[in-house]
Amino acid sequence: MKKILATTALIATLITPSILSADQAKGLNVLINSGEPQTQAMAMVLSLMTIKKHKKEVNIVLCGAAGDLADKNIKGVPVKRPNGKAPSAKQHLKLLIKKGAKVEVCPLYLPNANKDKSVLLDGITVAKPPMVAGNLLNEDFANITF
Repeated sequence: MKKILATTALIATLITPSILSADQAKGLNVLINSGEPQTQAMAMVLSLMTIKKHKKEVNIVLCGAAGDLADKNIKGVPVKRPNGKAPSAKQHLKLLIKKGAKVEVCPLYLPNANKDKSVLLDGITVAKPPMVAGNLLNEDFANITF
């Protein structure tokens, strides 16, 4: 019994600071590199929940294959959800922009995809590495990569 109480107390001591820091976080930095539709969709769902349910800021940087999400000429791939709906990550991205998420495309994406800024969805800009690095180092934000 003492071992169970000691273990429970230890777990509570370890978990409580991360729960408290999640409430204190100003927002979430989301780096998306994957071109896989389910992975992209999960990144968008978590970003939406951060804004809608937790009222926190979201900064998204799209790199590599994920940069295609920023291209208004590329159609999104539907991803089935447990509720039967099948929105695309691109649809979620547009909603995130409307809800105030800051969305940027990696500065290497456009020149390496032989594209220019004219292909970007409204509300998406080209990231500036010093600013992105500053966001990632900001202790008031949690960082997550997909």
